[in-house]
Amino acid sequence: MTTTVAFLGLGAMGTPMAANLTQAGFRLRVWNRTPHPQRVPRGAWSAASPREAAEGAAFAVTMLANDDAVEAVTNGPEGLLAGLDTHGVHLGMSTVSPGLSRRLAEAHTARGSAYVAAPVFGRPDAATNKALWIVTGGEPSDLERCRPVLEALGQGIFHMGSPAEAGLAKLVGNFLLAATIEALGEALTLAEKGDRSRPAPRDARHDSVRIPGGK
Repeated sequence: MTTTVAFLGLGAMGTPMAANLTQAGFRLRVWNRTPHPQRVPRGAWSAASPREAAEGAAFAVTMLANDDAVEAVTNGPEGLLAGLDTHGVHLGMSTVSPGLSRRLAEAHTARGSAYVAAPVFGRPDAATNKALWIVTGGEPSDLERCRPVLEALGQGIFHMGSPAEAGLAKLVGNFLLAATIEALGEALTLAEKGDRSRPAPRDARHDSVRIPGGK
């Protein structure tokens, strides 16, 4: 029997991810805050609300911009939480705060459904090529249920423990990447400014190494 997946958020990352799920054989229901018919994968059904998308789905995937967007799509009478079956899994693949991950897990537990945090590392080209790196948090049994979905989207899965811990790991990774890029930029700027008078060598094999500011 074909598994039904609700996919909420057809942005630069979500659109190729949703397409990969249809190609993997999942029955897909999609929803996006702003209607974009051209982004709906072939064979997917476009729902009128998060609740409608999640009704009867085994998994509801969110790939949205921030905490506010995920909360708005999850809660309320038309949110996915209202439509997801008691045995369904909300697979949160957005980058959100550990606090929100904790609140989502508690809300699903109270209702009888499950929450698995699964933020991703990778740009849209990695999403297109099913080459995302995914960090997960949640109950091991719930993660195992999600594995076919995750394997259709990424090249590696790293379990961190709780949903909050997965959210923290993603934020730590983002900080490390940003700090590395900033440090590299500063280092290159320093190197470039170190010796403005030096002409570019015509043949690097015969060019001596000079230390900026040295003789």
